[in-house]
Amino acid sequence: MDNLNKEYRLGLYEKSMPSTLTWVEKLTIAKKSGFDYLEISIDESDAKLARLDQPTNEIKKAIQKTGVPISSMCLSGHRKYPLGSHDKEIQKKSLEIMKKAIDFAADLGVRIIQLAGYDVYYEDGDLYTNHDFETNLKKCVEMAAKKGIVLGFETMETPFMDTVEKAMRYVNLVSSPYLGVYPDIGNLKNASLLYGVDVDEDLMCGKGHIFASHLKETVPGKYREIPFGTGHTEFVKNIKTLKRLGVRMFVGEFWYVNNEDWQDVVKNAGVFLRDKLDKGFG
Repeated sequence: MDNLNKEYRLGLYEKSMPSTLTWVEKLTIAKKSGFDYLEISIDESDAKLARLDQPTNEIKKAIQKTGVPISSMCLSGHRKYPLGSHDKEIQKKSLEIMKKAIDFAADLGVRIIQLAGYDVYYEDGDLYTNHDFETNLKKCVEMAAKKGIVLGFETMETPFMDTVEKAMRYVNLVSSPYLGVYPDIGNLKNASLLYGVDVDEDLMCGKGHIFASHLKETVPGKYREIPFGTGHTEFVKNIKTLKRLGVRMFVGEFWYVNNEDWQDVVKNAGVFLRDKLDKGFG
């Protein structure tokens, strides 16, 4: 069965490749490595945030040339400019980033924006940061609704939102079809060790509200740069649950770490994740 006829789509995280590559090169590598689409990164770096102010013509031409879409966006720029910051100017900046990201996504045909589940990141949270996070989140969802873009919370590595159950508190609070959950099953596995809650049971808390899922490897207490197959993430088990929940979009999340064999790593990740997905989808 070719990838186009599978029951799911598998995306590649942009930061799995060197940032110096052109868009044509990135999309071509994604295709050759067995991925169906690319997830673009808008992180907290000035270079990535600057994308939101730049023309999208080059990216559109690359999509047209390669036939590989950019279907989702990982928006982690709010770590530096959080919605719940004590600084009102940073809050203002966070909303500007959100609006630009939504416009950028709509222009490129991106369907899902993954939100970082933090009220604040580099400062201590409190009742004020939580309140302002809720207030500004509602504004973000209203902006997304106007463009028909859905926003999904990533389950993070901090106690604020490290489970689907915690993310659903805000989904239910806002109560909009444009806000849901985009969980990371690797992060959830670590959270399950902290709270003694099974990952699949936690995923079920998001029934009807999970848009997609990050497939990432983790080990106890570590959340990044763990090679696939060397950690404790229960890929097939969790994918079966996500399938039952109606999820059909998945992204392999891993990082380029200045390794010379990065192309082999990307290709091997594609093979590894396809195998887990095919088993999960039966």
